Formats: sequence, structure tokens, C-alpha cells
Amino acid sequence: MPPNPHLAQEPMLQGAPPEAANLTVYAVHGRGQSPAFMAELADRIGLPDIAYLLPAAHDSSWYPAGFMEPLDQNQPNLDHALEAVGHHLERLAGQGAPKESVVLLGFSQGACLLSEFLLRNQHQYAAVVLHTGGYLGPVEHGWPENGGLDGVPVLMASSAKDTWVPLPRIEATATALAKAGAAVELHTYDDAEHHINDDSVARIRKLLTSLMTKES
Repeated sequence: MPPNPHLAQEPMLQGAPPEAANLTVYAVHGRGQSPAFMAELADRIGLPDIAYLLPAAHDSSWYPAGFMEPLDQNQPNLDHALEAVGHHLERLAGQGAPKESVVLLGFSQGACLLSEFLLRNQHQYAAVVLHTGGYLGPVEHGWPENGGLDGVPVLMASSAKDTWVPLPRIEATATALAKAGAAVELHTYDDAEHHINDDSVARIRKLLTSLMTKES
């Protein structure tokens, strides 16, 4: 297998130094974006005591085809992307930020990637934020229901009319996460714009603030 292109570039750091932060957010950008998009989101959230790790997709895309295409149409890029997420999280753990102190946050293609990763690798993260994303593949299907995500807060949000990510797949992802034990909260918006609106930012801020209060 060729080298993993998503590991060619080091993730960008934003906010507090990881070694000094009680909470680390692993924030994954969408298709056609870069870590700068998630850095801007961190600025909008406005909690400087949090450490953000912002990975970069090779050529600004984690996988080439749509997220609801057959999985083989996104290979080997999808496997590379999933491997990169696991690698970054393991490295964070080795640097003193175990999964229990890490929040997974993704937007659009990044949220799809994290949805897939989370359902395949069910661990006790501090929380998860999936904005405009769902698990991959052309059909809805079952996932392990062994309680691997028992109690993990999962905040999901999207436009109900998003062109790229159909609401039924987001709802199916919410159901799968709940069956795995996660505490899922799903919010939908009437506007059709593919973005993270101010209400979503406020909800993310509230979630992260509650986690920091719990840690202190």
C-alpha cells in the first residue's frame, strides 16, 4: 500500500498548548477546505483555554467521491483518512491527552469521516460534534450496539435541506450512535446554506464550556 498522503502534513495547532489544556478538540475540516476553516471556527467559539488539533486532508479532500457512494469508490483514500484519524488520536494519547479528554469535531466531509470512524471504533471520548455529516455508504445499515459509546455526549446539527448531506442519513447516524450508547442531541435548521451558523456555534461553545467546568 502506498504511503498515507493524509499523514504527509502535520496537523495545525490552535488555542492553548496541548500540555497545558484540560480539553483538546480534534477538529476535521470538510471537502475543499483546510485547517484554516476549523481555526476560524475555534475563533468563533472563543474559548482560548482549549487546545485544538487541526488535521489537513491531502489535496483538501479526505476521499474523492460522495460519501453515499459505494465504499470501494472512495478507496484507498477512505482507509488512509480513517488511519490518519486513529494515528493522530493515538499520538495525542501519548502526549498526555487520552481519548476521554478529547472532543471529536467535524464539519461536512470531516463530520462524515468522524461518523464512520466513531461507529467503527467506539471509545469513550469527552464528546463529539458532527455538523452536517453521517456515516458512509449507499444504504443504511446496522452497527455494533455493545454500548461502546455509553454516555458520550454527541451534538449533531445540519440544515434540514442541505444539498450534500441528506437529512435521513444524518438521522440514521444519530440512531446508530444512540444504539451504541451515546447521548445524542440533533438540531436541524430551515436554511439551506451549507455552513455552521451562529446558533450551532453557541451550542458547541455551551458543550465545551460544560466539559471544561467538569474537568476543573
